[in-house]
Amino acid sequence: GRTAAALRAEELAERLRRSEEQQRETPKDPAQRWLRELAALSQQLQQVHPNVLAKILKQRTVYQNEEIVVIDKPYGLPVHGGPGIKNCIADVLPILAKMLENMKADPLHLCHRLDKETMGVMVLARSKEAAEKIRLLFKTRQVEKIYWAVVLGDPDPVEGIVEIPIVEKEVQSHQSHYKMTLAPNYRLRPEDGTVMKIRKNRSAESAVTRYRRLASAAACSLLELQPITGVKHQIRVHLAYGLGCPILGDHKYSHWSKLAPQKLPELTLRRLKLEQSKARHLPLHLHAHRLRLPLGQPLDFVCKLPPFFQKTLRKLELDIPKD
Repeated sequence: GRTAAALRAEELAERLRRSEEQQRETPKDPAQRWLRELAALSQQLQQVHPNVLAKILKQRTVYQNEEIVVIDKPYGLPVHGGPGIKNCIADVLPILAKMLENMKADPLHLCHRLDKETMGVMVLARSKEAAEKIRLLFKTRQVEKIYWAVVLGDPDPVEGIVEIPIVEKEVQSHQSHYKMTLAPNYRLRPEDGTVMKIRKNRSAESAVTRYRRLASAAACSLLELQPITGVKHQIRVHLAYGLGCPILGDHKYSHWSKLAPQKLPELTLRRLKLEQSKARHLPLHLHAHRLRLPLGQPLDFVCKLPPFFQKTLRKLELDIPKD
């Protein structure tokens, strides 16, 4: 009996091992392969040791001097910890500082934040004083930030400024959750459609985003964005609810009343070689492309688009501007 049980256990272990190997095998179909790459994007950095993560960030250092360190933040890596988060940038700053300097280096300091799903230029400070100085530059809007995003649809007009306050609200649905949303100071009169000013929502924060279209194809557009203010999820909310052009892969702000994968136009799905049922694997296509920091002389940092973003542009036939 014991021998039979041991054989069964061995057989089960072998079957498990085989199925794991099959899962790890790279699919031959390019569409399936891309889908697997996308699905793995946000998980891979949560599975590495903090020392390995610090090493990855060291390799992604684009600039450093005695005051600051600038990194190219990877996709899917949170800046701060929280429930269910194993790895975040804040936790590995002491390790990264030692790797960049020497064993006696002080931990680096955060100066601003990027969403977990946003990648690109991020500034860290070597001292508390430098961090405070840079935070003040961000607060007083002296830092110029340029983002690139792939969005659904075409903004009308193709260039302009969205200036609508933003507030956080609870969404009452079968799965209650919180979202940032617009809190405009104006509304249309139901009787004649004329614009009337309404009382400002006390909790709302002023939010201003400049945008211009760089290219459009396959029911999508590539936009350049300059957030003048720094409200949480500002770009995502202004694009989705202000312009009606949600960012590709923004499953949170593509609907108001539910948490569900983004619904993509037929042409976009065809170009991406994707089924709607797999749309949930699409990552947020928002990239912190450029940052100008007035520290004595103005410092200008640019981060290249990540491979998955470039691949999307190629598939959609959105031409990257030569600049």
